[in-house]
Amino acid sequence: MNSIKVRCLIMFFSKTKTLIPVKRNYDPDLHPMEATREYVRALNATKLERVFAKPFVGNLDGHRDGVSVFGKHPSHLSTLCSGAYNGEVRVWDLPSRQSTRNFIAHDGFVRGICYTNRGDRFITIGDDKAIKFWNAEKPEDEEDEEPINTILSRTSIHGISHHRKSNIYATSGEVCYIWDETRSEPLKTLKWGVDTLHSVSFNQVETSLLAACASDRSIIFYDQREVKPLRKVILTMKSNKLAWNPQQAFNFTVANEDFNLYTFDTRQLKNPIKIHYDHVSAVTDVDYSPTGKEFVTGSYDKTVRIYEIHKSHSREIYHTKRMQRVVCVGWSYDSKYVFSGSDEMNIRLWKAKAHEKLGVARPREKANFNYQEALKEKYAAHPQIRKIARHRHVPRHVYNAQNKMRKIKDKEQKKEGNIRKHSKPGTKPFVPAKRKTVIKEEV
Repeated sequence: MNSIKVRCLIMFFSKTKTLIPVKRNYDPDLHPMEATREYVRALNATKLERVFAKPFVGNLDGHRDGVSVFGKHPSHLSTLCSGAYNGEVRVWDLPSRQSTRNFIAHDGFVRGICYTNRGDRFITIGDDKAIKFWNAEKPEDEEDEEPINTILSRTSIHGISHHRKSNIYATSGEVCYIWDETRSEPLKTLKWGVDTLHSVSFNQVETSLLAACASDRSIIFYDQREVKPLRKVILTMKSNKLAWNPQQAFNFTVANEDFNLYTFDTRQLKNPIKIHYDHVSAVTDVDYSPTGKEFVTGSYDKTVRIYEIHKSHSREIYHTKRMQRVVCVGWSYDSKYVFSGSDEMNIRLWKAKAHEKLGVARPREKANFNYQEALKEKYAAHPQIRKIARHRHVPRHVYNAQNKMRKIKDKEQKKEGNIRKHSKPGTKPFVPAKRKTVIKEEV
């Protein structure tokens, strides 16, 4: 009787051209080799990940001098704005990799570009102390590019950041100015006796809070609702760039001259939460992914690295033979792409996940990818899988510099251990690396 039912079901499903549902018994006694099979599948998935790791997507060629800054459109994923050392600004269409607009905006370096919160205009600053507003749309009938408005600042300007929700923006230079788009004079002047503020950045969650990196190795925090700065933290070396975590309002990461990056919590600034290593030269720029779980960095060692926020070492390193010192980096708002600008006048597009397949994936393909990711995560601690997943080829100069830095660090630790061994107990306490980062905190 049962065999007749099975035959009837087979005939029904063959006529309707649907898959026959297969029942599975999850009893582990019936599957004695399940763990072994899963391990082999995880190993093969890890090997295939490295085989298909081709992160380079393309380059944007057109600048006649080194690329200095990026500006990301808040609502158009396909639009990117870039500025160069010769004062040129270009607007790019990323899918076609073509420049839609280019014009000379400033005399000297373009120091910063940011779009307004509505995305209808963008603002540029340069070495000529000018703040210029430009229309986001290309002018009709091949008209000459002219700024909508031009403001001359009293002091030099090195950085700019726009408020996420209102018409307010901030500039950094000799002092920190808070501006309104509709006015030609700053609303507020915030200063703390510092020569130069290199960069400034608004918090994307607590939108009234902003921070700036100063030339005296300090990080200064401001509230645009207050009349004076909030607090100041002095590090061992100068910070070049600061980026706020877009999902965790209290956390931010700074790119430092000592080859490292430091992630801080504003509620406890005595020590960083995490120190991120691996670069072998000064870190010039940092930018977070929209998820807030990763960030991308660029350095003078001619490499681009991607870090997870809770790990000290990078999960990915991108480099090419022709790429020179990386000055600016960015992460696209769809969290799929990374772009970098370097001294040899090129903008390069990279995949955020080197092995990820571009284009549309079918449902069964997506299910297979998810299954492979789950297997790799489950068996990530196995030595052979961990070794394959972590291995990366690095340029020779980076490899040699890493070995040199490792020897110097081992020598310093050995010397410190010998001094502690031959000193009176308690006179030479062990100081963790996190406590050596911050020199002083001022309120």
